[in-house]
Amino acid sequence: MNYVIMGCGRVGSFLARTLEDTGHSVAIVDRDESAFRRLPSSFLGRRIVGVGFDRETLIAAGIEEAFAFAAVSSGDNSNILSARVARETYGVERVVARIYDPGRAEIYQRLGIPTVATVRWTADQVLRRIVPQESTAVHHDQSGTLAILEIPVHPAWIGHAYDELEQVTTSRVAYVSRLSTGILPRAGLVHQEGDIVHFVVESARRELIEALLSQGPHTDLTNPLAREH
Repeated sequence: MNYVIMGCGRVGSFLARTLEDTGHSVAIVDRDESAFRRLPSSFLGRRIVGVGFDRETLIAAGIEEAFAFAAVSSGDNSNILSARVARETYGVERVVARIYDPGRAEIYQRLGIPTVATVRWTADQVLRRIVPQESTAVHHDQSGTLAILEIPVHPAWIGHAYDELEQVTTSRVAYVSRLSTGILPRAGLVHQEGDIVHFVVESARRELIEALLSQGPHTDLTNPLAREH
């Protein structure tokens, strides 16, 4: 897949190396050519000198074919503007902007631009938002029967209550991470874009639950998971 990164600081260079090491093609943009010194000599991706909200710069970086765009420069305004251009002008669906001010990050999040407040989050959270993820085991009980799993949830679940996710999967939502803050589930709590959801599941049913959550909401509760109970 093709990725475009704006900002070749510590986070940007880390993302570029990580994505390339996992087989993706990467273009990285920075207004300061000397910033590319942070990249290893083995880096094969494109190095583009310019600003991330300039259309000619973005086109040179391959934004028209990009699977995802990450704006991780040192400027909040540049990052959010670049993210909006990538999404609204070039239709890149997977976009994330690094924001230093957590208060502003929350505002932009509500406007539909996924953000990472850098005072709390680090580069691995950026990767979670732009690279397709599989479920991750956070904890197993001693017998291995139960597990707490971080499971990606299909975007179609946005706006649906977590009670509905529990009903469809017949599992339990342990907690939700929202803007780097843990939230215990309560009646009526709704899934929002950017939420990281942790489920308590029976280990033997992991693949079935992953399959359900990889699709949109189900209204047919006669699925195999429901019949087990």
